[in-house]
Amino acid sequence: MSKNWYPVIDYVVCAECGLCVKKCPHNVYDVRKAPTPVVVNPYDCVQGCHGCGNRCPNGAITYVGDNTGWTPPNGDNEEGDCGCGCDRGCGCE
Repeated sequence: MSKNWYPVIDYVVCAECGLCVKKCPHNVYDVRKAPTPVVVNPYDCVQGCHGCGNRCPNGAITYVGDNTGWTPPNGDNEEGDCGCGCDRGCGCE
């Protein structure tokens, strides 16, 4: 887990669809607030994981610490590799 990497939600762009909350197996989001994405455990996010951002249909998610050149795909990367390397269903298996 990382203290230098976590999602940031642009609530102006966010449609509150809940895909990011449903996708994250790392307990970063408050599931009680779903479908509104509220980051409550930012340090539980896995360094380099773009799992929730890859699924956001509006491209409302960016990451603190992201210098990889990744840009929000606006939901086009439905099953893409998030890059976190875990085995918890982020799409990186």
